[in-house]
Amino acid sequence: QVQLVVSGGGLVQAGGSLRLSCAASGNIFSINSMGWYRQAPGKQRDLVAVITRGGSTNYHDSVKGRFTISLDNAKNMMYLQMNMNSLKPEDTGVYYCNAFTVSGLGRFDYWGQGTQVTVSS
Repeated sequence: QVQLVVSGGGLVQAGGSLRLSCAASGNIFSINSMGWYRQAPGKQRDLVAVITRGGSTNYHDSVKGRFTISLDNAKNMMYLQMNMNSLKPEDTGVYYCNAFTVSGLGRFDYWGQGTQVTVSS
């Protein structure tokens, strides 16, 4: 089992910055990758950014050059962060931290609680 606790988010004007953090605990050694998903009102949950345990990253085209994802390891914990700069109203949504593991049984996803990000124009 993996537990994810999210912090950060809030209300910001367009052009501003926010930081999201996610602390992972439990069976963190089984985690393959962690990432952030965004769900706008009435839309599906989309991947915003992902980072592997080895540090490889991938971003949604809409956030490239503006968002930066990072992953730090500490004793019995993993810390995921995403710095969001030059925020746009279309970045508004509920952001979810995700971690997934891969085994012989396939992929298993863990989700943190969502945090609201609202960018006003």
